[in-house]
Amino acid sequence: MARSTMEVAFLGTQKTEMEGAKYVKVFYGDEPDGKTEHGLSIIGMAVADDHADEVFAAGAHFEPLEMVRITFEVDRGGQNKGKNLALHIESAKPRDQGQRQAQQPAQGAKPATPADAAKS
Repeated sequence: MARSTMEVAFLGTQKTEMEGAKYVKVFYGDEPDGKTEHGLSIIGMAVADDHADEVFAAGAHFEPLEMVRITFEVDRGGQNKGKNLALHIESAKPRDQGQRQAQQPAQGAKPATPADAAKS
């Protein structure tokens, strides 16, 4: 199976349980086609069964329209069609953004200079 990643605007995750089966979907927004839709095109993607709980829980951490990265694989569907199944969802923000903020000096604090180090 092919695996791919895409960055899209997050809309939500949804879980439905019926007759002992659990169905999870990720909804995201895409560019409208300008003919049949305006604003956002709302698209749903099924989540692979063995990743359903993880992906559904991850959806609680994103704001509406936040850019997310969805990792998915293309499973074989009927009539020679592929079926996208989400495996993982994460923020599309740079991963080291939190580290950069922690390394910046507090507001009003002056950066250390070599002269300060010599005093110690």
